[in-house]
Amino acid sequence: MTYDETLHYLYTSIPVFQHSGASAYKPGLGTSLALDDLLAHPHQAYRTIHVAGTNGKGSVSHLLAAILQEAGYRVGLYTSPHLVDFRERIRVNGQKIPQDYVVRFVERYRSDFEPLQPSFFELTSTMAFAYFRDEKVDIAVIETGLGGRLDSTNIIHPILSIITNISYDHTQFLGDTLEKIAAEKAGIIKEQTPVVIGDVTDSSILNVFTRKASEMNAPLTSSVQTSPIMDSTLEKDGLWTFQTASFGTIRGELGGAVQVRNAATVLTAVLQLRKLGLTIKDDNVREGFARVVELTGLMGRWQTLQQSPRVVCDTGHNTGGWQYLSQQLKNERKKYHRLRMIVGMVNDKDIDGVLALMPKEADYYFTQASIPRALPAETFAEKARAHGLQGTSYPTVRAALQAALADASPEDMLFIGGSTFVVADALSK
Repeated sequence: MTYDETLHYLYTSIPVFQHSGASAYKPGLGTSLALDDLLAHPHQAYRTIHVAGTNGKGSVSHLLAAILQEAGYRVGLYTSPHLVDFRERIRVNGQKIPQDYVVRFVERYRSDFEPLQPSFFELTSTMAFAYFRDEKVDIAVIETGLGGRLDSTNIIHPILSIITNISYDHTQFLGDTLEKIAAEKAGIIKEQTPVVIGDVTDSSILNVFTRKASEMNAPLTSSVQTSPIMDSTLEKDGLWTFQTASFGTIRGELGGAVQVRNAATVLTAVLQLRKLGLTIKDDNVREGFARVVELTGLMGRWQTLQQSPRVVCDTGHNTGGWQYLSQQLKNERKKYHRLRMIVGMVNDKDIDGVLALMPKEADYYFTQASIPRALPAETFAEKARAHGLQGTSYPTVRAALQAALADASPEDMLFIGGSTFVVADALSK
């Protein structure tokens, strides 16, 4: 098979949550363990860090990978979903998994894994674990997909577990209260394995993690309680400067209000990794923050795509993410003449909750991503009007973006988001 034929097989023969949603969700570890047996437990060949959470886990995972790379380690990075290329999910020292490896992996194991009927994510996780072993990585940063307890990645035995935060998302799978969602995320906490809890201030949610950590004899550290960042400054270029207690002054490469909390989580994790014996110098931390995009290929986090007019995209797609995006857009108010929002969502999110957080003074270009889960643009526009948001519907992200660019003056700002997949379509143009 060619690479394109292999991708077509993966996308059409195996349930893909990215495209299909609930019908592709397959909780439980049975198939993942069977695949792991099939490949002789590849994840046991290297150390791992496990990252879960509702929002921020992608940024945290990429920042940790960048810092570890700067420290001289050979680093695997497994994240999801991808934006443009499937291979973004699986990287070693920032380099995407080669096309021929993907082809050879499927050809070699297809007859073995088909009887197991794995989900797309189960198979992709197994591919990542095998690739990292073949590439002889020293350590791999593994991001969960949904939840944690029953997530396909939860067969690993990490040296450190990280839970970034908790907010409402995927409630049909994880539970309809924050405490239930937290309990699912807490499933990655392992026996006698240190765990870092990030942006969690609600005592009832923190208690869920504290109880689970106590049950597992796992030392727990909260970035909110340790406060590794003493001061943060949003610079004129939209990026952050952090004054830290242990690493001096750090200049971040990622924009957006949420990155202050993500940075605190990462710095707390680095201190724990040092205690575990990893050699990470202060300069490694500063360079990892300053060069995370270059080192890891991270995209879609308050990413500026062009200037004059300024075009920014962000993958925030739930109420937790939009609490920060709403504030970020307010922070930008003095920098533009008019705000133009190219937005769409998928049909299994808290659409009204997100719409309530979107700015009412903007001009809207409602659209839909090129996946079956996308909410039709007209339906989205109708829901938006009920929240006082006015605009026009467009059948594709490209059409919406072209219309917004045609309407915009050089002093305007265009925002692209609402869904990871809207951003993906914009970056694929």
